[in-house]
Amino acid sequence: MTELWNWKIDDRMTVAEVCSALGDVLGLAVVPLNTADPARLPLDAVVCDVWLRPGEFPTSVDCYGIPDGLPEVTVIAAFARRLGRPCLLADDTLDPGRHLLVGSDGTIRPVHLDVREDDDGDILSDLRLCSAHSPRCRWSQCHQSQWGPDSVVPALAAA
Repeated sequence: MTELWNWKIDDRMTVAEVCSALGDVLGLAVVPLNTADPARLPLDAVVCDVWLRPGEFPTSVDCYGIPDGLPEVTVIAAFARRLGRPCLLADDTLDPGRHLLVGSDGTIRPVHLDVREDDDGDILSDLRLCSAHSPRCRWSQCHQSQWGPDSVVPALAAA
């Protein structure tokens, strides 16, 4: 249980909504970070920190204690479907403006957003698809990703 997952949701969500949806998807206890007592946590519990910030995708979610072997993209696809809300997760390029957009139907595709840092964390804006038609994507590290420009994985959550 060494994984840390970080996602963003395109709507303002409460801690209870996020923890409930994640618990349903994982089939595990999900405990909010602000109430987690390490002495009383079930052994397989996932700890979840949820906070709000400005910009697009205003709800940030950090998940701690994810059991080994769970594929993050499959879990977030199921999570997005359960919430009925698109979500974002970082992709494999290490470009802070490139993410994977997970649609509310479980479809996954690479996107770009403008990122501005402030005291509340990263503020995201100007969502756009990662496409070979874009000059930025044509000459960037986007092609080195397993999620190349214009790639789409439909309904991964159903897999």
